[in-house]
Amino acid sequence: MYRQMQTLGTNMLLKAAALALVAILGFPAAAQSSEPAPVAPQQSQPAPPPPPADTAPANQTPPPADQSAPDDASIPKIRTSTNEVNVVFVVTDKRGKRITDLKQADFKVVDDNKPPDEIRSFHAEANLPLQVGLLIDASNSVRDRFKFEQESAIEFLNQTVRLRYDRAFVVGFDATPEVTQDFTDNAEQLAHGVHELRPGGGTALYDAIYFACRDKLLKAPKSVDVRRAIILLSDGEDNLSHVTREEAIEMAQRAEAIIYTISTNVSGTKGAGDKVLERIADATGGRAFFPFQIRDVVSAFAEIQEELRSQYAVSYKPADFKADGHYRTIEIVANDRKNFRVRARRGYYAPAQ
Repeated sequence: MYRQMQTLGTNMLLKAAALALVAILGFPAAAQSSEPAPVAPQQSQPAPPPPPADTAPANQTPPPADQSAPDDASIPKIRTSTNEVNVVFVVTDKRGKRITDLKQADFKVVDDNKPPDEIRSFHAEANLPLQVGLLIDASNSVRDRFKFEQESAIEFLNQTVRLRYDRAFVVGFDATPEVTQDFTDNAEQLAHGVHELRPGGGTALYDAIYFACRDKLLKAPKSVDVRRAIILLSDGEDNLSHVTREEAIEMAQRAEAIIYTISTNVSGTKGAGDKVLERIADATGGRAFFPFQIRDVVSAFAEIQEELRSQYAVSYKPADFKADGHYRTIEIVANDRKNFRVRARRGYYAPAQ
């Protein structure tokens, strides 16, 4: 009992000393209850003002800028780097037979009336992957042999498009272009897309070319080692397009697409539409076919298939190049002009900064 009273007295002395110390230092006295003191409800404080727009809080990394580019409906630019141009071309002899064993020294390249600063690569190509657009005129003017041309086109795609290597799409057009089969390497799907076409309506030929190049080829992934081509079946007549022939050709040049044309004219003589087809093919480095007999349609497709597998490719650095969006001419000629003919696109549009 004595020890308990002694301990109680000691505790009372300690508490008294603590209260005296608090009073001396000026701190408010805490409740002497053994229960924890109730916590006062917190009042919401106003948020601090945001930092100025041109500054960031200390030790804080600003959020990354939005990397997504807006959908630009403007005309796309050429798909080459600012200091390199790639051209695919075909060489034939005077009789039109393809020549496939020439060397770089057998040619001269002229870009915008000047020789290039450097030829970076030159080689014969027989096995490049293909991106092919099949454009079939489905207007009333091609009714007579429409089904035969459908079957010939399907056979061409079967023979040309290799599984997991090449890709093709099908567009039918009358008053407007319509994709009946998007890019695929599946022969059955491509055949179905061709069979979906039905003749009827007016003809918007230039719109179809423009659409196929801008909305299909230019938006497709492309490496340097891809060959782009459009196979166009039409009579060359146009009565509904919103773009001109030259605008359609320009878009094909921007897409770096070679256009092969197969006339559906059965009159036996070349008409105004056939001259249009020649102009389109010539400007893009392609070739115009005029199979006046129906059996010749198959031969035209076979010629195109062989040509796509027997071309040359040159890559060069232009002299005095300016990224100003202007059109620059291309001329590739064989040193032996007497015996060899070169077919290549006539020019390209430089990118604009």
